[in-house]
Amino acid sequence: MVTFYRQRVLPRVTNVALGRGEYEPIRHRVAAGLAGEVLEVGFGSGLNVPHYPPSVTRVLAVDPATAGRKLAAERIARSRVPVEFVGLDGQRLPIASASVDHVLTTWTMCSIPEIEAALGEMRRVLRAGGELHFAEHGRSPDPGVAEWQDRLTPLHRLVFGGCHLNRPIELLITQAGFAMISVQNYYNKGPRPMKYIYEGRAARSQP
Repeated sequence: MVTFYRQRVLPRVTNVALGRGEYEPIRHRVAAGLAGEVLEVGFGSGLNVPHYPPSVTRVLAVDPATAGRKLAAERIARSRVPVEFVGLDGQRLPIASASVDHVLTTWTMCSIPEIEAALGEMRRVLRAGGELHFAEHGRSPDPGVAEWQDRLTPLHRLVFGGCHLNRPIELLITQAGFAMISVQNYYNKGPRPMKYIYEGRAARSQP
């Protein structure tokens, strides 16, 4: 039953919840500047597809829920950018080292079980000078909000496929060997424990 929920039901819930208009400007900003071959970790139902700029030549998609591919089919069909599904697990990417120009993640890092391993893989597959573009929700610097995030995360993980409310996204990215280029932090519309956003770009630092 748990597997059915995560594989079949949750992708549809996520498609609706994250497909609302308030997310469109964020997706557009995060996709800006992508070019060449892009790896999207947490492809989901393809909500970022309409925002790929013309400079993108191909997208390699990774997502554990194959039901999302059906939900994404129409978006992919309308896009000029070819999308190739290459794997299910962001923690172990079946992609050669230094082979992609950019990595894109949106509302993904919260739910990857071994996020440090996944970020290490993202860094590994990026070419020198490549960038990680991200929009994620995570730990608030407000102690009162952060306390509620810690309280709610165990239940939130059960209901929303392992999603953590309290991960310090910027810290996790820099600890994985990325150099932050830009980051904006703000509360999106809605309950503050669920809506503290990290939006930005980080470069693959040299070995």
